[in-house]
Amino acid sequence: MGEADAGAQAGETASGTIAREQARLEAGRLLFAGPCDFLLSVAQLEQLPAPRRAEVAFAGRSNVGKSSLVNALTGRNTLAKTSNTPGRTRELNFFALGPACYLVDMPGYGYARAPKGQISAWTRLITRYLAGRASLGRVFLLIDSRHGLKSSDEELMSLLDTSAVVYQAVLTKIDKVKSGEREKVLAAVSAALGRRPAAFPRILATSSRSNEGIDQLRAEIAELAG
Repeated sequence: MGEADAGAQAGETASGTIAREQARLEAGRLLFAGPCDFLLSVAQLEQLPAPRRAEVAFAGRSNVGKSSLVNALTGRNTLAKTSNTPGRTRELNFFALGPACYLVDMPGYGYARAPKGQISAWTRLITRYLAGRASLGRVFLLIDSRHGLKSSDEELMSLLDTSAVVYQAVLTKIDKVKSGEREKVLAAVSAALGRRPAAFPRILATSSRSNEGIDQLRAEIAELAG
């Protein structure tokens, strides 16, 4: 193959890659342009909706920004309740995204000042949900970019590994991290995930305030929704 042919082939490959990424982003835009409504809050597994849709869940430490991220994804400021008080989300909150997908806002973990009985109830609910929900396609593990992985994150990752539930790291509040520190945070999280059997390799960096990475996360969810 001559240099001209090789260059043309490389150009076609690059064009194809760009086209595929544009198609992914457009699928995400269309999915989230449709209706997204609060469905129900689940405090006991018996209350779970029938597993007839694709399902993705958002997990993370208390005050990591889960509710804010759900609101940014859907373009609705008050769809998921946000609070400056850690531990406010105490149930599995289900949102119906169009006719084919559920978004699940999970209770935050790692908030030591919550009552022990409450923490135990949340832990049981989360553990049983993650281990037995056949329709759960992926858990998006939210990590505060300013603090990186904590021991409570590692505990959840171990549970997900044991349950064979695929999870993907999503860095939140990336707008609050200086540009020079971003690569360090990404490298540290990537190294930790590399040792985990159920971890999805691609890490997303997002900001609910600036909308950075939101389109890419929508595209990931659209792929899972089919």
